[in-house]
Amino acid sequence: MAFDGIITKTIANELNLLSGARIDKIFEPNSSTVVLGLYLDGLNYALNICINPQNYRINLTTHSKMNPKVAPNFCMVLRKHLLGLRIKNIFTNSLERIVTIEFEGFDDIDDIINKKLVIELMGKHCNIILLNDEGIIIDSLRHINNENATHIVIPHIKYKYPEINKKDFLSCNLGDFKNSLNTDDISLYPKIISNNYNGISKKYISFIIEKYSLKTPEGIYNFLKDIINRTDTLKLKLDFKDNDYFLVPDNSNKENFTINFLVDDFYYNKETSEELKLSRNSVLKLILSTLKKYNNRLVSINNKLKECDNMDIYKLYGELITANLYRIPNKNLKEIELENYYDNNKKIVIPLDQKYIPRENAKKFFKKYNKLKNALEIVTVQKKETIQELDYIESVVYELETANSIEEIAEILDEISENSIFKEKTKNLKSKKQNKIKKSNLTKNKNVSFNPLKYTVDGFTLLVGRNNKENDYLTLKYASKQDIWFHTKDIHGSHAVLFLNNKTPSEDILIKCAEITAFHSKARFSSNVPVDTCKVRYVKKTKGAKPGMVIYTDYSTLYVNPKDN
Repeated sequence: MAFDGIITKTIANELNLLSGARIDKIFEPNSSTVVLGLYLDGLNYALNICINPQNYRINLTTHSKMNPKVAPNFCMVLRKHLLGLRIKNIFTNSLERIVTIEFEGFDDIDDIINKKLVIELMGKHCNIILLNDEGIIIDSLRHINNENATHIVIPHIKYKYPEINKKDFLSCNLGDFKNSLNTDDISLYPKIISNNYNGISKKYISFIIEKYSLKTPEGIYNFLKDIINRTDTLKLKLDFKDNDYFLVPDNSNKENFTINFLVDDFYYNKETSEELKLSRNSVLKLILSTLKKYNNRLVSINNKLKECDNMDIYKLYGELITANLYRIPNKNLKEIELENYYDNNKKIVIPLDQKYIPRENAKKFFKKYNKLKNALEIVTVQKKETIQELDYIESVVYELETANSIEEIAEILDEISENSIFKEKTKNLKSKKQNKIKKSNLTKNKNVSFNPLKYTVDGFTLLVGRNNKENDYLTLKYASKQDIWFHTKDIHGSHAVLFLNNKTPSEDILIKCAEITAFHSKARFSSNVPVDTCKVRYVKKTKGAKPGMVIYTDYSTLYVNPKDN
């Protein structure tokens, strides 16, 4: 359900347990979020206020957020006016999505001071507004002074609550409710109720009708009244369906702030998933544009190589003309027929450029031959380099497709930013998405992020790299020369290393390790996947090779079905 008036009222009821809490910290992690640090009875709480149009809410949170080094202006205003004050009251008006937090405290001369924080949770019109004891706006996270706006929010004016054009469900009786529906078609009820009554979402009505088989206006009315009137939030819970949440009655034993923390976990997972998707897509867009560029380059190179296939014929033309100049008329000709002494003197027709005499045509044939000969050498090298770059870019695409966290995306971005083909393109992107990456205790080099996937296979440890840089570190730095290395044959995937610790693995263990290696490759959904395995000592990296690119010898190949066991 959306963060509608019903869930807003329930959250506010729970938050009232924090009356008396002192404000000791205030942060503004991003342009749409403010976090209040609260202290009450020896415990610390974090009140998260988010006015993002898609994920607006107010709730207690246990999930930490990155904070800017320099506090934004509104954050500084809140710190000036609210730090040290205590929460006096938290309330909502009926089912409006507006939460008011009243603060009380003392100034420098011990006079009582009162402040209010009004949180408007209304989609694109969300806002956080700080008021003094007379209701005058001190400041707000968003200033609204549009000529067409019906709700003006700027400092130094009297705050007015937004006008609500819908009915108040709490003040209506069953008769009014029935009259407002004015139809027996139950499929229309969600839309009618949402359009007529403030703070009740269409999704929520659809959910309770289906789950509790509510087939009459009386049933819906009584259910809503029961939910809204349960001021004891311990008798409520959240039900989850189709990546959404819904408030339902519940009489089981729960702890305080259960609804707050369930909402917190829901939005944290949602925002993390959205951020991961956004981060992956932004980096993937950059990678794919480069991949397209190199594919086009390869097509161009192949076309040039195709031209070079005919270079020997130009040399032949030049030699035949030069050898027969004594009997060729010294005038401009369209073509000439000569015996090819390389092919049993068979007749060959040589096309000529009529602008030039035969001698000049011969020079041009030799010049074209030499040009194509030189081009062949250069383009052959270019093709090899381009194929290597394409191979590396495709390996990065695989890494992005399998990344499961923002940290992994950040590590991939860090990796490609060191490559000359991405350096300029990633400069701005990297500064926006720079994340602190936790270093594992496994790393020998504290400057290297090393958090490989760990498997235990019949008492042996198998580590699997998550990106190219980690693959290099795992194979070439961390593993011992006698450990066993695995990688899918000619298929992009992770390096895996089985650590022996002076033990000898059985054939069954090697097969299980190969299955895990195949699972962490592009062949994850294939069968009978070839996996090469050898001792780490036989894995080498050539000078100038891209991250994750190695050569190896003395290997054997196992054919397995991918398994993540």
